Amino acid sequence: MPILTKEQFEDLAKFDSNPCVSIFIPTERAGKDVLEEKDKINLKSQWKKAAEELKKMGFSQDKIDKIGKPVTNLIDDRDFWRHQSDGLALFLADGFSRQYTLPIYFEAFTYVSDHFYLKPLVPMFNGDGRFYLLHLQLEEVKLYEATQYSIGEVEIGDLTPDRLEDRVGYDYEEKNQKHKTQRNSIGASAEGSSTQHGYEPASRDRKNEILRFFRAVDKGIYEILNKESVPLIVACQDSYFPIYQEASRYKNLFPKPVPGNPEADYDSFFGLHVAALETLEPHFRKEREEKMKQFNELNPSRTSTSVSEIIPAIYEGKVDTLFLQNREDIWGDYNEKMASVDVHGERRNGSLSLMNLAAVKVIEQNGKVYLIEEEFMPNKDSKMNAVYRY
Repeated sequence: MPILTKEQFEDLAKFDSNPCVSIFIPTERAGKDVLEEKDKINLKSQWKKAAEELKKMGFSQDKIDKIGKPVTNLIDDRDFWRHQSDGLALFLADGFSRQYTLPIYFEAFTYVSDHFYLKPLVPMFNGDGRFYLLHLQLEEVKLYEATQYSIGEVEIGDLTPDRLEDRVGYDYEEKNQKHKTQRNSIGASAEGSSTQHGYEPASRDRKNEILRFFRAVDKGIYEILNKESVPLIVACQDSYFPIYQEASRYKNLFPKPVPGNPEADYDSFFGLHVAALETLEPHFRKEREEKMKQFNELNPSRTSTSVSEIIPAIYEGKVDTLFLQNREDIWGDYNEKMASVDVHGERRNGSLSLMNLAAVKVIEQNGKVYLIEEEFMPNKDSKMNAVYRY
């Protein structure tokens, strides 16, 4: 599963072309819906909407067909549909296409404008419920990207060794066996006193071998995650976790592992996912609750529920945290030179998503953006709430 990096997000945000087509659909990992090709049918339906919109905007059929060629190719790619996560995002323009299979459930949605619609990607970058899970055994290494509701495996390829022997070679067992033989021989002639003496170096050797292996794993993991800001939680035997802590350079390594033995205590990675969420839950709850508490307790001059105030403040770099009502949008226009916002009662020709504009800018400025259900919004009277930096 490809990872959407912040750099790729920012490249999409800066992309300037007319037209730009953004398509989001929910997808299925397995089961009856995959066999019945519902994801493929869904994509066809959304592309049809996009093509109709492009036609209304006056674009020729040849140009529409050219923009839609990557969609046609995907629809015909049977293998592609067998390897899905929870959502598929497509970004199309003349001579440009990007697709991302992501562990986020998207509602089917199509947006045609002179820029891409990126608001549904917010959970990938705000740290809210998103994390990585490292399944770490001496015989196997796997990395998963997850949210509160989904999990998918990240292809790590040759970046990390698959097992300890691949990193340290096969000589360890030989050395260990030889050491055991010597220890037993000494122990027999010295009434066991040297047997205990020989045990500690063997333990240190074993730890050093594991540490070397874990450092090699961390090197590959760090290549993937070094620019991330979300937790990495490790599922491994309890005795291995302190060794991995020593090896890891990732600044957001979660200080507690998934409890239990990942091989013996969980039937599948779905079970690991549930256990990881239970371990991480206080972390995610605390961060969001702290931000909401800030909104409610700060001086009113440090918060706002007015779209006309919030958008210019974002462009000034003043917004620290943005709360957006999920499954809603605010349509309008923004004149950056005049710092003026025109809110439209409903979407019309020339309308842009002010929520999308706000979310993209705040993420680019390393602020926090939360998609919140209406009943949990700090101020339920507005679809957009903000906490200012100053």
